[in-house]
Amino acid sequence: MTAPAGQAEPYAEPQGHTLVEALEHAARTDSGMHFYSGRGELTESLPYGRLVEQARRLARRLLATGLQRGDRVGLLAETDGDFVRAFFACQIAGLVPAPLPLPVALGGRQTYLAHIRGMMDSIGATAMLTPDAFESWMQEACEGLGLRFLGSVSTLGAFEADDAADLPSVNAEELAYLQFSSGSTRFPHAIAVTHRAVMANLRGIALHGAHLKPSDRLVSWLPFYHDMGLVGFVLTGVACALTTDFMATRDFARRPLTWLQLMSRNAGTITYSPSFGYELCARRVQNGVPEGLDLSRVRLAGIGGDMVRPDPLRRFTEAFSACGFRGEAFTPSYGMAEAALALSFAPLGRGVRTDALDSDALESRQQAVIAQAQTARQREFVRCGAILPQHEVQVRDEQGQVLPAGGVGLLHVRGPSLMQAYFGQPEATARTIGSDGWLNTGDIGYLVDGEIVITGRAKDLIIINGRNIRPQDLEWTAEAEVEGLRSGDVAAFAVDDAEAESVVVLVESRPLDATATQTLQDAVAGVLRARHGVETKVVLVPPRSLPQTSSGKLSRAKARNLYLTGQFESASAS
Repeated sequence: MTAPAGQAEPYAEPQGHTLVEALEHAARTDSGMHFYSGRGELTESLPYGRLVEQARRLARRLLATGLQRGDRVGLLAETDGDFVRAFFACQIAGLVPAPLPLPVALGGRQTYLAHIRGMMDSIGATAMLTPDAFESWMQEACEGLGLRFLGSVSTLGAFEADDAADLPSVNAEELAYLQFSSGSTRFPHAIAVTHRAVMANLRGIALHGAHLKPSDRLVSWLPFYHDMGLVGFVLTGVACALTTDFMATRDFARRPLTWLQLMSRNAGTITYSPSFGYELCARRVQNGVPEGLDLSRVRLAGIGGDMVRPDPLRRFTEAFSACGFRGEAFTPSYGMAEAALALSFAPLGRGVRTDALDSDALESRQQAVIAQAQTARQREFVRCGAILPQHEVQVRDEQGQVLPAGGVGLLHVRGPSLMQAYFGQPEATARTIGSDGWLNTGDIGYLVDGEIVITGRAKDLIIINGRNIRPQDLEWTAEAEVEGLRSGDVAAFAVDDAEAESVVVLVESRPLDATATQTLQDAVAGVLRARHGVETKVVLVPPRSLPQTSSGKLSRAKARNLYLTGQFESASAS
């Protein structure tokens, strides 16, 4: 593809009609993947040429276990070369991989194993590939499922197979993989993604969203079991034959600055994170940035995976501008796993552009009205750019009528990136995708100047006295205005009691004496009463106990369920 005016370098255009064809093309280049420890030490370099050879060998061994074309294979998604080898071995063998999450630091072994078993059972998986360290766990989780194979990549590699045997030819209409949804109020759905859909999305990302170039280098800490980590970096790197640097999500949580140091050391140009990732880095350098850190070559610092929060991004820019980081590199975006990954990107080089809306109009009339300067009741929302080419977006009211620009309602999208279905769940599919191909995203927002602006999730909306209150408004106000609270410390949701709907606010806090507990509760309740006119029940919960989705964002539905089932110790209401 020719370069636009003023740009000498052409775009890095995805090649092929399937992920297999994309990998075969990438194998003819010098690019590849590099894996790093939390301290920034290189643990493996995997050129695409070597990857395709190893994946073909593993593909023959997968088929030698008795697996048949179209069988589903669970892949426990460690951030390492073995996951990538296994994922592409499935592609080459005509099998359907389903990336599965690693256990989190908190949550309980048995709960995690039951979750994995439920995922495997829901897709009728007949095999699982797991890191050596978790093999005994997975044996327990999958007991009785009748798998043809369960073990590590190294164990599979010892299988006898004919390395000259023919491999199937994969076509674009076949399933490429299953992506489990995150943030659901119910058990996560397995999203069925075809080769055609993911390749369409990769082309949209490369050519119209990120404007990728052959000289770009990607850097990521995002988990491989989440669409932003898998599609945005593993598959984008392969499809565009770009070199990508990876560090594990758990290492990022402990040493977030390693992410920035990798970008500095390797001249990284493209990265992505939810807002909290940038905020975590800014907090870690309050006493000074690492010596020699150079972020001047970062041209796209994407934000996705959750609602974009402008304040943490401003703090990141302030903290790292001396290292060459430019706020114009921030690129808000919108997407979902049901569309493979991306649906919109803000214009490159513009930075974060916000609308300051009148909160009263938003809550009562569901209308995006720009607030007057003197109005205290206002909220900032971030513009996430126009829908990708060949895709469409509409905002509809509760009756399904399309709203004009500025009308706030449910976003519906349509286009070639959309999923085929929720695997094995026709009723859930029918509730989400209409007969005309329009998909109800479940997100609330509006359109302005052709750009998408997200204001919340329909399932999280709190309706009190005819007002539509977004829980993140309450959360962000408490975190910003109550001393000692930080991003991610607060969860707000509605609870129906015998008489009316009430608002519960969970606040993470270290153990406090009775006086300090009451002081914190009063402070949170007071600021929410003053800023939003809402009476709340404030409950203190242990640090790091609020549940998160696979992308690291707060799961209010799970927090609400934990509260209702008595798994948080109740404190007195303020």
